Amino acid sequence: MAVGVLRTVPLDGELTSSLINRVAARCRLPASSVLRLWTCRNSAARHDGGGIRADAEIVLNEAGREALAELCGVKREVLTHALPAFAVDDPKISAGREAGVVQARWRVASTAAGVAAYGCRLCTARRTGQALRAVRYVPRWQRVCLRHGRWLLDADADHPLEHLELRRLPEVVGAQRRWPGVARRAVRAGVEPEQAFTLAHAVVARWWEQALSWEQEEIWPDRLHHLAGGNAGSRLAWWRIVGRDAAIFPEVVAVAQALLEPAMAEVAWQASGGMQPRARSADDPFCHRLGERVGRTWLGPELAADHGSPLNDWKGAIVRARRHETGPPDWPEDPWRLKREQQPATMAGQLRVLAAEQQAGGSGTRWRATVPVEQRFRITQLVDEAREQLVELRGVHSGTTAEVARTLLEHLSQSAELIDRAVLHTAAAAVASGVALEEVAQWSRLPAEELAAVFAMGEGED
Repeated sequence: MAVGVLRTVPLDGELTSSLINRVAARCRLPASSVLRLWTCRNSAARHDGGGIRADAEIVLNEAGREALAELCGVKREVLTHALPAFAVDDPKISAGREAGVVQARWRVASTAAGVAAYGCRLCTARRTGQALRAVRYVPRWQRVCLRHGRWLLDADADHPLEHLELRRLPEVVGAQRRWPGVARRAVRAGVEPEQAFTLAHAVVARWWEQALSWEQEEIWPDRLHHLAGGNAGSRLAWWRIVGRDAAIFPEVVAVAQALLEPAMAEVAWQASGGMQPRARSADDPFCHRLGERVGRTWLGPELAADHGSPLNDWKGAIVRARRHETGPPDWPEDPWRLKREQQPATMAGQLRVLAAEQQAGGSGTRWRATVPVEQRFRITQLVDEAREQLVELRGVHSGTTAEVARTLLEHLSQSAELIDRAVLHTAAAAVASGVALEEVAQWSRLPAEELAAVFAMGEGED
């Protein structure tokens, strides 16, 4: 093969492997033929189904870089400037007796130079004359192609899509235009823009999961259906994974901007009671103000009731700093530091779990694969509400007999009612998924005839 005959220019931020694939396409050769120019002793990362991951990256030794520059017909300086992983050294190929041999080594993009996403094919064609797939290093806060109104998807996931259309979602495009201003505000506040985005994304991704039980939530369902081409339909669980980051992006930008404002920190301080701490109430001013910032005036009580959120940790760190206090050892003192367990699952990770849960058949299916996500969330919500009722009974055994008895009985009866409803939801879901009614009746300690009657009346769906 003659090298350097057809000049191939790199895209800004492109994966080295993506450029090599485009070189092969321009020469009308399979990528494997071009890759034989380098000696490579390991294999590209693959999905569970066997296909090569789009974010499989390749790093080169010194001789390998010279070979790629000659192959593309461009100067090495051009490749160094455009390809983030081009200058990355791998000790297994950059030294030793074979250092002068043209060598390469496969890596995953995230371990080489960062998170990878698909490039916009229309932009690729405009820049290079090739309407081909390209993969670039793109941070999660720069996923909107403003020229063509597309959301660029992560390249590490196993699915056929490269982008989502945003033509009917101008608020997502508008959020991308506002982000640079938020990033500048972060820098002025002494906060890394990446930290501000990561925390806000974790906060809103948590809301995304909780929103399944928010009866007043209308914005996200409508936005998700637009991302799905009009209707997510029977693939709602799949679309909720693939479309999440695009759907929540306007709220992520709004939350990041709000948390960077000194006025919001002051509201959090005042809501905490200042130097005289007080318990948070359902009408917490900070939660109410944040709900307003994301266009949901009703959201405040929902946020106030969520005590384990990264938003709560941010507020705690702000308040402790003003009180000159230190929290427990596992509590972050930096309000922008996100705990590992609070980091939202990636799209690729969620899709792998979803695929694994759909492999079995009949009553042997995985629970998450057969029970609708709304029903699973409702069961969890009922159990959590019952738990909260029981927690309030701690230390209740002081007072008059009538007072203690009344408190115990009211809370216990409310917990029992919630648990009964959770039992019916769970039993209905199990039977609908193919589990025998007799087995469900035995596990729930209820007569099968009564369960069947309840299901016939539809009470297990309430």
